[in-house]
Order: sequence, then C-alpha cells, then structure tokens
Amino acid sequence: MMITVGLEEEGTMMARQVALCAPLCKRQQGSWLNRVNRNRKDRDKLNRHNPAGMRKNLAVIALLACATPALAEDFDNFAAHGAELDAYLQCVPYARDVSGIQIYGDAHTWWDQAQGRYATGSTPRPGAVMAFSAHRNMQLGHVAAVSRVLDSRRVLLDHANWSPINGRRGQIEKDVLAVDVSPNNDWSEVRVWYAPLGKVGTTAWPVDGFIYSDRQPQPRRQVAMAPARKQTSKRFLSAFADFAD
Repeated sequence: MMITVGLEEEGTMMARQVALCAPLCKRQQGSWLNRVNRNRKDRDKLNRHNPAGMRKNLAVIALLACATPALAEDFDNFAAHGAELDAYLQCVPYARDVSGIQIYGDAHTWWDQAQGRYATGSTPRPGAVMAFSAHRNMQLGHVAAVSRVLDSRRVLLDHANWSPINGRRGQIEKDVLAVDVSPNNDWSEVRVWYAPLGKVGTTAWPVDGFIYSDRQPQPRRQVAMAPARKQTSKRFLSAFADFAD
C-alpha cells in the first residue's frame, strides 16, 4: 500500500494528539490498572458471549486504529497483558524547559499568550521558540526551540514529540533542520526534518512566528548518547512529572 510523505507526517501528528491524554490520566492510572488486571479475566469471559461488550471493545480498538497502527498495537498489548501504555514527552513542557519561556497550555495558544508578555517576531534567533499554528491533523499546534540559525532560510531546532524514533513516540530531537519555504521568506511556512524519512518532510507547516526568550542562550554541551531502551524507565518518566500540563 502506497503512503505519501504528507500522510505519514499527519499520522504522527494525530498520534501526538491522542498521546496528550497520557499525562492527564497518570494519577488515576495506577488504581485503574489494578482494577483492570483484577477483573480482566472475568470480563473477557463475559464479553465473548456479550454482544454489547464486544461492540465496546471493538469501538475502542477502532478509535485507536484510526490514529495510527502503532497505537492500536499498544492497546492490543495492554489488553493482553494489563501493561501500562507508554507515556509521552510532549513538545510544550520540553520547549518551556529549554527556552525558559513560561507559557502553559496547548502549543497553538502560545503565540496569543506571548503577546504583551514576550517579544515576538518573524526572524529566528537562538533560544527563541518557533510557534506552529494548528494545521490539518495537528490541531494542538507545536512548539520548538531554535538552537542555531544557519542562514536566512534554514535553522536547527530542539523539540520533542515530532518524529517517532526507533518505533517510539514522544522522543527528543536536537539540532534538526527546519527550512523556510514561505514565498516571502518570512518564516510563515516551514518544512521540518522527519526522522523516518531521513530528510525534511514535504508538508509545509504554518508558523505564527517566533517568541523570544528573556534568558540568554546557554552553551551547548556534548552529551554521550545511551543505547535506546526497549521500555521507558520509571526514573526517566519521573524526571518530567513536574512538567505535565
């Protein structure tokens, strides 16, 4: 089956929106999972002979399948083993942390919230946040920190939850390329590096502009890369617990 680049990118954006529910449910997830594990066997026996129960399970699976096949697979593993669904590092808390810009809420609201609080403009600067508009399946928008300006049409970004890496969503990407493709070179449309393709994607994502941080850009440090983990560690998740919106 042929899939265009644009659709592949949009699938990731849809997955990001579905993933936003994970931190919101985190506090209730523990007790809920205990109840699920305790009652799962009895419920499965009942649902095999209960049309209403079967329809309910199919509806949930269908909803996740509409987002991405990977999410449907996650649900299947969860139902079979009573395991936790993966938690996701979202773009908003990561951009807030690396830029120092203290704005909260969905990414598409950052531009309006910044007015009167932070300087804004259409020229990229190191440390500024690129604020993406809601577009197509990316209805919550996106925010990314500018790590370096290469020239009038190219910058490098630090951001989270854009590309799936090693089959995992909610990953951090550093110094990835974004290209201004706007007709007037005003950074109102950009194409962004998409890891599964190994190049910038074909979608021109609309951008509201840049939000300039009050904080001086910090020198970049070289950090050794650890091998990718098959499962997210509890220690890693707890490090970002305070950033959840």
